[in-house]
Amino acid sequence: MNERIVLRNVDTYTNPTSVREYTQKGGYGALKKCLATDPESVVGEVEKSRLRGRGGAGFPTGTKWRYAASSQDITYIVANADEGEPGAFKDRLIMEGDPHKVLEGIIIAGYAVGASRGFLYVRGEYSRCLNVLEEACTEAREHHFLGEKIAGSDFCFDIEVRQGAGSYVCGEETAMISSLEGKRGTPRIRPPYPTSHGLFGNPTVINNVETLANIPSIIMHGGKWFSTIGTPHSTGTKLFPVSGAVETPGCYELPMGTPLENLILEHAGGMKKGKELKAVLVGGAAAGTFLGRENLDIPLSFEHLNQVNAQLGSGVVVVLDSDTCILDVLIGIMEFFVRESCGLCVPCRVGTLQIHRLLKSIAARTGVSEGDINRILSLARVMNKTCLCPLGQSVIMPLQSGLNLEVV
Repeated sequence: MNERIVLRNVDTYTNPTSVREYTQKGGYGALKKCLATDPESVVGEVEKSRLRGRGGAGFPTGTKWRYAASSQDITYIVANADEGEPGAFKDRLIMEGDPHKVLEGIIIAGYAVGASRGFLYVRGEYSRCLNVLEEACTEAREHHFLGEKIAGSDFCFDIEVRQGAGSYVCGEETAMISSLEGKRGTPRIRPPYPTSHGLFGNPTVINNVETLANIPSIIMHGGKWFSTIGTPHSTGTKLFPVSGAVETPGCYELPMGTPLENLILEHAGGMKKGKELKAVLVGGAAAGTFLGRENLDIPLSFEHLNQVNAQLGSGVVVVLDSDTCILDVLIGIMEFFVRESCGLCVPCRVGTLQIHRLLKSIAARTGVSEGDINRILSLARVMNKTCLCPLGQSVIMPLQSGLNLEVV
């Protein structure tokens, strides 16, 4: 299956913000189909698809919608477009290339859970995305796909585009909620979860941009159709932003379960001329795992990566050649964590700094000893158990896998 779902129409528009062009390609047809049925059926279709969140955690989208839809309170939809992960650019590609697909997914989500207002939280550095999305929203309102009585129905829903201030931690959903409320963007203790107590204390559905961009196709073709793509526990396609020592870096949409080797060799053009593969960082800096050559045949899915203590995360793939020092890469990752830690919890604020210092101390010497690894991983384990949000909790994954490879 080489057919693209999310990126099918990217780069095919003369003007991506044009509603006319989008509708000529079948756009907003899924929304009209939803408006002709009841919200319960829409949630049911998403549940049948077994779509899982594409932002990192992989939580079932239908389950999240079902929980929010059961509430009688005011409900909000939030699209997480705060793509701050190093090496990630998939959401930017979708938003700039097919913004109305994202808007349609948000509107359908709003209809399904009984919301009348949505927010699109865009990364602070994504100024072009912000302009494209605001223009697309204006177009959608002018053509009655946003605002009062959408497409001639009784359903009313509008979207407000908000720009973050460049803080990576605001990609964490509770920190994002704080930011949207005009507060300092720091994580909150959970439970309660956003689906019951989110934005302004109301039930809130937070979905990643890629997740929402899958919704129109699921509605048009059916959840059962979507569930036949990929693997039984990781359905559909996934966007993989590939960078590093490959001939053709880029963003590739492939069925879930595609082997890592296939992604690198067949789609990303293989290793750069004269370079030899050393390792692949899968999942990005946060919760990413360094995989050696022996793992190249692993299928890229939630369940298969879990079997080797790895996570799919945002789908970021960074290919490292034999000239790359993994210790230097880890120092760069920890510099990122030190800079982006919000400082709210002591284990993260102090732990990231101490691990960074230890790594730099090791780099100034020759070789990595078992004692070095134990000291670093001991700190990382404390962070994993005591940090408030995934930023600090996930530090152990790239450290453990990277240091083991460096010693080998």
